[in-house]
Amino acid sequence: MIKLTQILVLVCLTSLSAFAQNSTEIIQKSLDKLNGKSSQGEMEMTIVRPRYTRSMTMKSWSLGNEYFLIYITGPARDKGQVFLKRQTDMWNWIPNISRMIKLPPSMMGQNWMGSDFTNDDLVKMNSLVEDYTHKLIGEDQIDGLDCYKIELIPKPNSSVVWGKINMWVSKEEYYQMKGEYFDEDFELINTMEASEITQFDDRKLPAKLVMTPLNKPGNQTIMLNKNLKFSTNLQQGFFSQQNMKRVR
Repeated sequence: MIKLTQILVLVCLTSLSAFAQNSTEIIQKSLDKLNGKSSQGEMEMTIVRPRYTRSMTMKSWSLGNEYFLIYITGPARDKGQVFLKRQTDMWNWIPNISRMIKLPPSMMGQNWMGSDFTNDDLVKMNSLVEDYTHKLIGEDQIDGLDCYKIELIPKPNSSVVWGKINMWVSKEEYYQMKGEYFDEDFELINTMEASEITQFDDRKLPAKLVMTPLNKPGNQTIMLNKNLKFSTNLQQGFFSQQNMKRVR
């Protein structure tokens, strides 16, 4: 009887371990799909508010999950601003005042350029794989695609923006189709919805992302990927403070 109980416990623990491992693998595959080993792209962001709508265009470059650079191409008042993430550090170059600002970790949760995306959303300072635990909590259908629903909880001592994330990842292609972002009290703050699956270079990805804050009626931010290329010849040296001042 004791042996049977021990065997059942071992089977349960093994199953739970495999379950968690599969959830982590799903998140990792979704990030590999989204970022590739390196990428280069052009995007348009539209910030919608009850009294106005404004748009912004930008270029972006990435190398793995450690290096990101974003160059603002419009409108004229913002053109030339550059944001750089290099491993665990983030800087903002403002050409109008010739100033380089290092952004502290406490600013990662603040809205980026007046949008509903956070600084962390854009440059991915926190790792969805390394900084969170993962649990498969269900299955759902988003835009006609069968998806895994995965709960992400911060690991102890992780300095992250969100208290919990629910993410829907498509089963076949590992698209990140929907996200729910909660604060430390598990109150739902933002939702992200992806759509318009489009061929970019060697892969398909959602071209449209819509971030909506739940506590601000009438507000949302729409991100459109215009052009994306993967497996480029970018090197770490490209992601430097010196290059922030000359990239175009």
